[in-house]
Amino acid sequence: MQPTAPLLRRLRRLALTTKQVNGGYYKGTGSGSMGRHTKHGGYIIDYKKVRTYVVPKDLEDFKLTPFVTKTMEPLKGFFEGDPKGGLSGERYLDRWKRENGTD
Repeated sequence: MQPTAPLLRRLRRLALTTKQVNGGYYKGTGSGSMGRHTKHGGYIIDYKKVRTYVVPKDLEDFKLTPFVTKTMEPLKGFFEGDPKGGLSGERYLDRWKRENGTD
């Protein structure tokens, strides 16, 4: 079966996948290289390639605001005082019984 001509035109506008091209296509993640591999299996970071972001010095009079409010209070942890934290099996079973009832 072949797709119709309008559908085929629409498919050509989409981004390529590795299944649509021959074996030499590698999509990657867009992260870029930060160094080079050594012949012994290590990796050497080239600091000229590492991205650095410069923060403005005078942020007191800065007019843009962050996406998160500055007045938000930190939330207390749900598992505070439990030595196993979220991995406690007892806590999981208690919640299961509370939400689903007993079998």
